[in-house]
Amino acid sequence: MDFKGSDTIPGPRAEDQLPHTTQAAAKIVIVGGFGVGKTTMVGSVSEIKPLTTEETMTQAGIGVDDNFGSDTKTATTVAMDFGRISITDQLVLYLFGTPGQQRFWFLWNGLFEGALGAVVLVDTRRLEVSFDVMGRLEERGVPFVVAINSFPDAPRYPIEELRTALDLSPDIPIMECDARRRASSRDVLMTLMRFLHSLAMTGSLT
Repeated sequence: MDFKGSDTIPGPRAEDQLPHTTQAAAKIVIVGGFGVGKTTMVGSVSEIKPLTTEETMTQAGIGVDDNFGSDTKTATTVAMDFGRISITDQLVLYLFGTPGQQRFWFLWNGLFEGALGAVVLVDTRRLEVSFDVMGRLEERGVPFVVAINSFPDAPRYPIEELRTALDLSPDIPIMECDARRRASSRDVLMTLMRFLHSLAMTGSLT
């Protein structure tokens, strides 16, 4: 291939380059049912321009996809979302958002591979979707925390009631969040990192 006369292929933008102080990186997956806010969370917290694989929703999904509570949603993730955030000067998290529609869940196994931990995003209007999500993580042995995304029209329940409804063990962190807000999304990730640290200290993290 002849590149004569062409410009030099540009490298990564300065803002996309890893900080020179980075010493470690970890893969984190953001999971949940359709329309719970996974793409929104990755986009709100990522320090680089996030990679998304959203496609316009078509009539092919009618009767197949569960879009309850997401009637105004016009696009959906079909492969993954990707972002990055520096937790400290030394530690960087690579964030992978999974597709929410069940017909794309076959992609999850590849996204779970090598993941240190996960955030399970939950919509209180559709709690039942979360059981399959958490079950898949447990099967893969991926530790997770649960974040209740605060939708304006979603019912609010005390955290301990939600813990009982979701059948979560007492040690798994659960919190409310607003996936649209960077600070809130970052707090969720920090909670996950503290949880993973506590597991490592007790020898429960393999």
